[in-house]
Amino acid sequence: MKLTTLKLVTIVAEAVLQDQIIDGIQALGAKGFTLMSSEGQGSRGRRTGEIPGVNIRIETLVSTELAEKIISYISENYFEHYAVICFLTDAQVLRGEKYC
Repeated sequence: MKLTTLKLVTIVAEAVLQDQIIDGIQALGAKGFTLMSSEGQGSRGRRTGEIPGVNIRIETLVSTELAEKIISYISENYFEHYAVICFLTDAQVLRGEKYC
């Protein structure tokens, strides 16, 4: 069993940004993603499911180089005007060749 070290990029954002963010990370080179609904509270207050799909969580497994490009893209395009967070986690992945 061979493990490959990748970065798990997690983006939590307003649902209205879903298609823009997905298109952006795929244009940068992400080969896939996982999308889910989410809710919580942060610096912009509580974000709940009062309106279906208020928040989304997008996750993608990528190389360190691509992770840095994605977080730069998110920071430059969304942080100033939207409720968005982005963070990286180290991940040990089976079948790593599928992601790079």
